[in-house]
Amino acid sequence: MINLEEIRANLEIAIADLFEAASLKPKNILVVGCSTSEVLGEKIGTASSMDVAQAIFETIYPHVQKNSLFLAAQCCEHLNRALVVERECAEMYNLEEVTVIPDLHAGGAFSVYAYNHFKDPVMVEKIQAHAGIDIGDTFIGMHLKMVVVPVRSKIKQIGNAHLTMARTRPKLIGGERAKYPQYRKK
Repeated sequence: MINLEEIRANLEIAIADLFEAASLKPKNILVVGCSTSEVLGEKIGTASSMDVAQAIFETIYPHVQKNSLFLAAQCCEHLNRALVVERECAEMYNLEEVTVIPDLHAGGAFSVYAYNHFKDPVMVEKIQAHAGIDIGDTFIGMHLKMVVVPVRSKIKQIGNAHLTMARTRPKLIGGERAKYPQYRKK
């Protein structure tokens, strides 16, 4: 049996590590891909759990709201990894809406939970998020901005699922004579 309180506690630590590294600004996008099956120790897409989805969503979402971010919940491959976002996010970032509603076995429990708990959810196919959390190797990389930087955490797993996190940064351009003040060695 999976311990939901342990999942919440570990996720709190991981989120703190990500937020410390990412320096997110209001209205930035945090993409989360989550296989509740993997959290339970099962093969991705085989044992979706609304209880696990709820525990994860209810741990992440208050941090998103507190920091005035947008959450993008990535669906599974059966929906081509489409994303659930708030309409405000889609409009602000000029994201094209698609017609589909996530289901437990076509989208996954986390996206279903997000869709049912967002104020005004819409579905989009593509996004360029500023940071991401991947629980269970759902491959969120396609939804991150161009230059991705891994974020290391003391937490390596959520339940039985492998955890990876990332932030993004602007491209460094201009060659050897260019100046990059925030990346200058001290």
